[in-house]
Amino acid sequence: MKENTAATSSIPPLPRHLAFIMDGNDRWAEQRGLSRLDGHRAGVKNIRSIIKYLHAKEIKYVTLYAFSTENWRRPEDEVNGLFHILEEIIYKESQELHKNGVRIHHIGSMEGLSPKLQESIKDAMKLTMNNTSMNLGIALNYGGRSEILDAIRKIIAKGLPPEELDEATFRKYLYAADFPDVDMVIRTGGEMRISNLLIWQTAYSEYYFTPVLWPDFDKEELEKALLAYSQRKRRFGGLQPKVACSKKEL
Repeated sequence: MKENTAATSSIPPLPRHLAFIMDGNDRWAEQRGLSRLDGHRAGVKNIRSIIKYLHAKEIKYVTLYAFSTENWRRPEDEVNGLFHILEEIIYKESQELHKNGVRIHHIGSMEGLSPKLQESIKDAMKLTMNNTSMNLGIALNYGGRSEILDAIRKIIAKGLPPEELDEATFRKYLYAADFPDVDMVIRTGGEMRISNLLIWQTAYSEYYFTPVLWPDFDKEELEKALLAYSQRKRRFGGLQPKVACSKKEL
């Protein structure tokens, strides 16, 4: 059967790997006279609808920046409260995600996380380990520089000869070695920086910054971001191929 090129070309390209910097929970809560933890609860609640939408779009890899290595500088009661929220949400949502074929990955270090949170993460990963419809990466206690340093330490410890080290080999030592490079990073909340997220994997990512606070970032806002991605010209350091024109067009 001959492929309908007109139909396929009309489908806008979607990212294979989409990463989110979910910023703005604190400001969202402050605007409403709520506590910072209320803002985090609202942010976590919003994840459910976003993942459901992306799953329907058949986007295979999604990474959520949940807690950075720098977030330890926040007040202790806020950090502990956030961890408690994450314990509950990972336990509850992993069951539904499992039913929908989503595989959960932890990207980062377990060191310093509460025993209950570690248990929730490990149980969720074990439950979903054979799922294939979507890979959901939770960047928790994660830092891009720490990831690269940890990879270098592992390479040195293994005694890998320098001449055997290339990009493909180095990638095997990263936290989520089986995740492809990030096609698009979406950051909510109005800030315009990547905050140490997936430094190696975002070398050629497209970036989308929006002032919308994360709890208010709904599917309509996500559609705007995906539309913007479909209009980008990704050249990866090369030149855009020239389109040959006919004599009639000259």
